Amino acid sequence: MTDGIEPLQVARQWVEKAEEDLTNTQHTLILKERCPYGTICFHAQQVAEKYLKSLLAYCGIPFPRSHDLLDLFRRLQNGPRIQLEALDLAILNRYAVEVRYPGNWEPISREEAEEAVALAEKIRREIRRHLPL
Repeated sequence: MTDGIEPLQVARQWVEKAEEDLTNTQHTLILKERCPYGTICFHAQQVAEKYLKSLLAYCGIPFPRSHDLLDLFRRLQNGPRIQLEALDLAILNRYAVEVRYPGNWEPISREEAEEAVALAEKIRREIRRHLPL
């Protein structure tokens, strides 16, 4: 978190960055040829991560520099009751690192990228219900 800044202001900063990632996913999905599905999935994961961090910041709950959505979600146990599925978070978790680097990974399909964006939007809707933005 940022010292000396009101929790709502910090939350808004996280939301602003999350919205940039969401815009990126939506615009990139328009591409028909050579669409970078892995990049879309990465940005979808970032939407979820930044929204979780926005709610943690708003609630004054400390969090580490981490891409682990499940860990960030667990930190909200003492915060508002948000309705998120651990499986949804686990699906997005793999896109935090795996798709950004070379390796022996299965190629990402358009369907996977669309699912990742849908999950990010679902997480966004749920968390925004708890933020006075």
